[in-house]
Amino acid sequence: MSTWPVYHTITGPIVMIGFGSIGRGMLPLIERHFDFDSKRMVVIDPVDDDRKLLDERGIRYLQAAVTRDNYRDLLAPLLTEGDGRGFCVNLSVDTSSLDIMRLCRELGVLYIDTVIEPWLGFYFDKTKDVAARSNYALRETLLAEMRASPGGTTAVSCCGANPGMVSWFVKQALIDIARDTGHPTEVPTSRDGWGRLAKQLGVKGIHIAERDTQRARDPKPADVFVNTWSVEGFVSEGNQPAELGWGTHETWLPANGRTHPEGCGAAVYLLQAGANTRVRSWCPTPGAQYGFLVTHNEAISIADYLTVRDGDTVVYRPTCHYAYHPANDAVLSLHEMFGATGRMQSDWKILDEHEIVDGVDELGVLIFGHSKNAYWYGSRLSIEETRRLAPYQNATGMQVSSAVLAGMVWALENPTSGIVEADEIDFRRCLEVQRPYLGPLEGHYTDWTPLADRPGLFPEDLDVSEPWSFRNVLVR
Repeated sequence: MSTWPVYHTITGPIVMIGFGSIGRGMLPLIERHFDFDSKRMVVIDPVDDDRKLLDERGIRYLQAAVTRDNYRDLLAPLLTEGDGRGFCVNLSVDTSSLDIMRLCRELGVLYIDTVIEPWLGFYFDKTKDVAARSNYALRETLLAEMRASPGGTTAVSCCGANPGMVSWFVKQALIDIARDTGHPTEVPTSRDGWGRLAKQLGVKGIHIAERDTQRARDPKPADVFVNTWSVEGFVSEGNQPAELGWGTHETWLPANGRTHPEGCGAAVYLLQAGANTRVRSWCPTPGAQYGFLVTHNEAISIADYLTVRDGDTVVYRPTCHYAYHPANDAVLSLHEMFGATGRMQSDWKILDEHEIVDGVDELGVLIFGHSKNAYWYGSRLSIEETRRLAPYQNATGMQVSSAVLAGMVWALENPTSGIVEADEIDFRRCLEVQRPYLGPLEGHYTDWTPLADRPGLFPEDLDVSEPWSFRNVLVR
């Protein structure tokens, strides 16, 4: 763009927690799209590797870890300093999203995050059973907070690329499918309306289908975990159980699959790590591919959001899960880590925009089971276009940071909406804000199903009557 829109004025302090790959990417977007006093912005991070970016802008840097013991004393004075309404942008790891969100709402401060993050130690706590370490359990704490404290100052939960942006892609894709199959294309105005639209279209499931082909100039060294976004975040979620929203068309659950006796009931989990669980999926460039069934909040929230009930009885729900093929160096890093009995490498590295020679992050939603079989809708953002759009981030990071930007704009325009998930906010407004940062935003139909492209050299336990059964999707 020759000129970038300034959406709003942030009248109070901005407190950004975390200055890793996404925090750095957010910095130029906040500067570009909001009027604010840079002297009233503070960035908190325990590591000062990139503080020069803040020093040269006159933005305060506080080198500290936000912990269970200090978060109130540390954050409350910063969030309430001076006049106006503050904004907390939580992009950190090992900090409780729920506790910080609760504090912000007590103070009347707007809040946004990209994940329901727990305090340090949660992901690898061997005293917790598998279900207690799941994203389902984390999301249930958010839902309980929504019920206990309705309304009030807006807090946007899980508003990155995924979770976040992909929930907006699902809604746009459903409208596209309705248009292309002769169904009415009025945009639903309620949660129930979206669920009924998906049901009427015959949607059986949704893959968050991603292929990251960004390639580094230098090959991955041994004993180094290399990724295009937070290594700590990926390792943490990758070691959680594989989780998926569980559709009403499913008739088979793996022997190590489990349901949750309490809560919304929208998901199941497997007794194995998500980043060590493979599934069959499809993206436009590679076609058929393997992805990892890494747990993500959107797998549960989308399935829950699109559930149709008759009274207390669930009559429709789509299966939904992540099918993630990360950058090749990250795949090698996962194999190395799990091959060493899950011990993380002694060092890690996030590839920045200068180290990547080429590649695309192709991130979208594959909506399947309807009369046109399957439809992928999403962003095909290259590293070359990312460099032209904004500094300090690769293609993966920009898909996240631009979604945070969209969520911030929506929150400023809807400041008293209470706690909301990305599924609940205006997808059209969010995509309007985010679209300039997503590269080609495209839809592709495909005839592929999980029964296709199998060599047939060995016997397989398949459900040929239902191509989109999880029995056929899971690699066993």
